[in-house]
Amino acid sequence: MPDTPVTLITGGASGIGAATAERLLRRGHRVAVTGRDPQRLARFAARADAGQRLVVVPGDAADPAAVERAVRTTVERFGRLDTVIANAGMATFDGMDDGDPRGWREMVLVNVLGPALLVRAALPSLRRTRGQIILVGSLAGLVATRGNLYGATKWAVTGLAENIRLMVTGDGIRVTLIAPGRVDTAFWAPAGGTPAGGSLTAGQIADSILWVLGQPEGVDLASVVIRPMPAD
Repeated sequence: MPDTPVTLITGGASGIGAATAERLLRRGHRVAVTGRDPQRLARFAARADAGQRLVVVPGDAADPAAVERAVRTTVERFGRLDTVIANAGMATFDGMDDGDPRGWREMVLVNVLGPALLVRAALPSLRRTRGQIILVGSLAGLVATRGNLYGATKWAVTGLAENIRLMVTGDGIRVTLIAPGRVDTAFWAPAGGTPAGGSLTAGQIADSILWVLGQPEGVDLASVVIRPMPAD
């Protein structure tokens, strides 16, 4: 098992992160997932029923110590790290004209600082395995939206992906931005549920991530934009 791929996913107890982790585990991979809610992580671990091939690490994706602990725990448990997926994210679902600034700081830290912390902590291990970095951005990071600070954080993730690529491709590390449109997950719960109209599923995004991970050596997919088909 020492050569079996190892993936660390932030925000991996639900939604896109959980769907990706479940698919990797079904393929026999070893997976670590992080999340801020220990109970949700425990429920995910029970549902996945993957034994020693899964480790869950409670912690905030925007906390440097927690991120470093997650990477350290993953490497100590599995002996290597091949892929990191910066998936943790949140939205305040308000505008800059009439929104509540008290939630903005957390959103900016989780969505922008979080991926940077993960890359920084994981780089030494990824250099050893010539691994892969996947940043889960958003279509909102490619298309301007009126007064939307969440969208601005995802524009930052789009820029991070290219800046990271310039930093690591010389070490043989691949970097991919995944930019989905609306995805029907619990992400939308604070807004009263997923808006009407075409939506993607967490499983569809997870399948796309696994497709990226399955690309042949020497292929570096810069970005994958995923849009839902129009609703009937």
